[in-house]
Amino acid sequence: MLNIFCPHCGELRSEEEFHCSGQAHIARPLDPGACTDAQWGEYMFFRNNPRGLQHELWIHAAGCRQYFNATRNTVTYEILETYRIGSQPQFVEKTIDETPQIASGDQP
Repeated sequence: MLNIFCPHCGELRSEEEFHCSGQAHIARPLDPGACTDAQWGEYMFFRNNPRGLQHELWIHAAGCRQYFNATRNTVTYEILETYRIGSQPQFVEKTIDETPQIASGDQP
């Protein structure tokens, strides 16, 4: 069970009070009417699924009912930070490299 800090309430609360709403920092198209069906579909349905750091939108559903962003490690499920919408994250490392590493003795 995770304990999540709500940046609006200022309290560390049980994860049962929160709900993840998907990837954060997604820019809405400036002119949705000018988008093709493919572009609109890309905006609506396709999200990153990195192995490593992910910025997510969360809501404190059983508390203040405010949305906020969280930076979570998708490998360890650890939440590194929470911050208000409009703020920038402190953790912006690249995702973990998924390229398999070859030990020096295994190379042909």
